Amino acid sequence: MPATLEAERPHPAVTQTHEELRFDHLAPLIFFYGLGSARPQVTFIEPNEMPQEERWLLVHESDMTPRLESFHGCVIDLDVHARGRIGDYYVRASVLKRSSDAKAVEFGAIGIHLDVLEEDARYLVLEGRTPFGSILGRLAVPHSSHPRGYFRIIIDARLAELLNANEGETLYGRCNELRHGSGRTLADVVEVLPRSVSA
Repeated sequence: MPATLEAERPHPAVTQTHEELRFDHLAPLIFFYGLGSARPQVTFIEPNEMPQEERWLLVHESDMTPRLESFHGCVIDLDVHARGRIGDYYVRASVLKRSSDAKAVEFGAIGIHLDVLEEDARYLVLEGRTPFGSILGRLAVPHSSHPRGYFRIIIDARLAELLNANEGETLYGRCNELRHGSGRTLADVVEVLPRSVSA
């Protein structure tokens, strides 16, 4: 049975199930909305429940930025809308846009473990001008991608405005973990795609 964010959470003494652990993977997205605010309507699904285009863009074990650049045939730019930091954990919410026409091609919420990165990579992350995937590629940071789950989301007015979509529209996304070559978690990522991303 699909679970949504409105589902009851277990008592703290109860061991978390696989479904409940998936909600933890949405933490960067929850940051974007803010603690105590209305939560996004998310339902976890299997990859084959996605439309073909979204499935090709999301269901893989590689970085999203080069995947989007290959799909759209142009460089992808970063537009940061919110950011915060607790020690060495840096969280931001951004829209990735095509450099050719500034069309939004992804909303991304990411939590980055800055202490895992070298100084030059940390500088570029905090500068906020380059997508994280582009930084990792440019500086040859050893890492791997580990998708944690796929979902559909009924977007509110806030996400609709960022993605040039309609409030109440159903979009698709994934939760992903990026691991450094050392084995440490490098980043927690939540990615949401607009519909007709190839248009």
